Amino acid sequence: MAGLQLYLFFSFGQVSYIGKDCTEFPGFLARKYGRLAKRLDLSFNLLRCVDGLEGFDSLEELILDNNQLGNQISFPPLPHLHTLTLNKNQLTELDPLLDRLASAAPALEYLSLLGNQACPNELVSMEKDEDDYQRYRYFVLNKLPNLKFLDARKVTRKERQEAISRGAFMRVVKPKEITVPSTPDSNSPVLPYSPLPPVSRDPTNHRGVAGKCRYVYYGKHSEGNRFIRDDQL
Repeated sequence: MAGLQLYLFFSFGQVSYIGKDCTEFPGFLARKYGRLAKRLDLSFNLLRCVDGLEGFDSLEELILDNNQLGNQISFPPLPHLHTLTLNKNQLTELDPLLDRLASAAPALEYLSLLGNQACPNELVSMEKDEDDYQRYRYFVLNKLPNLKFLDARKVTRKERQEAISRGAFMRVVKPKEITVPSTPDSNSPVLPYSPLPPVSRDPTNHRGVAGKCRYVYYGKHSEGNRFIRDDQL
C-alpha cells in the first residue's frame, strides 16, 4: 500500500487516482470510498472502460481525461453527476455516448469532449473549422438540453434555441471507406489460367510469341468463310 499512496489521494470527498497506467477500473476505490466520494479523478491512466463506477452512489464530478476510452464506454446510473470531462480519449461517435449520458446522468450540466475525434475542432484536425464545431455543439445540446457548459464554453440562449429547432439535423456523418484493390505484386497468388501464351524468352526481346490455344474455332457459320475459295482451302 506504500507505493499506492504516490497516486491515491482522498480529502473532503475528493478521490484522485492519477497516472497509475491502470487499464481497468480499480475496484478497491468503490469499496473504500464509494459512499464518501463526491469527486473522482482518474485522469492519465489507460482505462478502456469504467465498469465499477456503480459503487459511487453520490458522485457529482467525474474526471476521465487522457485515457483510452472509446465508443463502447457505458455508465451506470449517476443521478447526482453534474460534471463530466472526457478530454483526450478515443471517442469517434457522438450518438451512442450522448444517448447513454442522457439516460445515466440526467443532472449533467458540464461536459467536455475536447481532444476526441467526436469533437470536431482544430485540436483533432486542421481541416475542421468553427462552423464544424458549432454544428457539433447544436447536436450535443439537442441530445443533452440541460447542459450549461460544453467543453470550455458556456451555452448561450441562442445556441439552446438553435439546438431545439435544428440540432437533431446536425449529426456528423462519416463517409464510408472504399477499399481499392491493391496492385498485384510478387506475393499475389498465381492464376491457373492466363489468356496469353507462355513466354520462354527474355522480356526485352520483342519478337512475336506463338502458343497453343485451348479453344478451337471451326468457323462453320462464320461470315468470313464466304470469301474463301475452294482452291485456298
